[in-house]
Amino acid sequence: MNRKTLFVYLGTLLAMIALIPVGMVQADGHCEFADEAITIGALVPLSAPGSVEGGIAMQWAIEHAASGINADCGIQINGGNYRLEIVVGDSEGSPERGQAAVERLILEDNVDAVVGVYHSAVGLATMTMLDDNGIPTVFSEPWNDNVSANGIIEYEGKPPRIEDGIDHIFRISPASSMVGPVVVNWLLSLGVENVVLIAENTDYGQPAAADETARLEAAGVNVEKLDVELGTEDFVPILSRIQASPETPDAVRLLVTGETSLNLTQQMAELGIAPTGDTICVTNQYAFNSDTYWGTVPDGNYCAFNRVGIIPSLFNDLGTELNAAFEEAWGKLVPSYAMASYDAVHIIANAMEQAGSYSDAATIVAAIEATDLELSQGRYYFDYGSHNPDLPEGTPAFMWHQWPDPIVTVMQYFEQDQSALNAAVVYPEVYQTHGSSYIVPGTSP
Repeated sequence: MNRKTLFVYLGTLLAMIALIPVGMVQADGHCEFADEAITIGALVPLSAPGSVEGGIAMQWAIEHAASGINADCGIQINGGNYRLEIVVGDSEGSPERGQAAVERLILEDNVDAVVGVYHSAVGLATMTMLDDNGIPTVFSEPWNDNVSANGIIEYEGKPPRIEDGIDHIFRISPASSMVGPVVVNWLLSLGVENVVLIAENTDYGQPAAADETARLEAAGVNVEKLDVELGTEDFVPILSRIQASPETPDAVRLLVTGETSLNLTQQMAELGIAPTGDTICVTNQYAFNSDTYWGTVPDGNYCAFNRVGIIPSLFNDLGTELNAAFEEAWGKLVPSYAMASYDAVHIIANAMEQAGSYSDAATIVAAIEATDLELSQGRYYFDYGSHNPDLPEGTPAFMWHQWPDPIVTVMQYFEQDQSALNAAVVYPEVYQTHGSSYIVPGTSP
């Protein structure tokens, strides 16, 4: 990517100054910055039907990372200090709006790299644009398996391992196939025989539902799958089908994201479908936002949910510091997608320093592939990429440019208005916090 002119730099700087949130830490004058700045695009959902609360948390984390880097004299390249600037693009949780936002980030804001992305559909829809324009990218939340290895195939017929060996897309959130087995294995350990899967009709929900259905059916479980649209407000017609079924399900598993998942969970609880003594409620990880959860799902006590990301008891020093800053800003525990977004900025910054360039995409990609960095969620590295292109037989394709070590757990609320910090980790057993693999509604661990 060509170096930005001073005119473009000044225009971007003035625009960013207007966007700097109150309290954002700035360098204290002890640094001498180069005339040009490094610009990273933050692609996050800030409008409905996207997961707005998630997008706001991700934006905060990205800007917090940048402010910390700048306070430490920015990104050091060949003896110069470069200020890091963040330009935010609102994906709105929509593939089309995400593409429009990426187009602006590339053509108007002239970004040097991109981080963020909450929704799989947005990640899949923007990968080709980012790759074709040579933009090093670290996604921090989309789960669709194809995001890391096969998404470009799905959209353009162009494999990620392109002729010159450069694939600009990396992911530090888990693939759905890394999350699904944890929830499925937990349900199987509880002896379920009949499960209803309610999945959003997106590039996250449908592949995730297919994967979990296959795993459950392989174990002899009967599965009924129901589809919903993001942004739906009235789920009674769908839920009535469960009520009308002659057989009560052992579990209802929701593969629905954001605020939509909370509305669905509440209506399911209001109708007495789940959680009950007979039916397990398994909702989305968005339930970890306990204040928002209880505000929208007051009848959702005893629901379980998958939790992606390191649990508070395992926070390292950086995770503890980041959580303290997030709690000061927002009054609650930092979510995993905010931690990942924070870490993504540092992965890009470190790679630019190691590459000795912010504009040589090939060298930056090679530096990201060689990442060995301890950040808020743990040690980051990438097993497979152009540096190690041959995936062993049986290794999933999504392991290409994929961080292999995200922590996935199943948690469960067991007290009304309970903080997510005090919810029980029920699975896997190695992370279990309350000595129970499932807390039956009406009981305590």
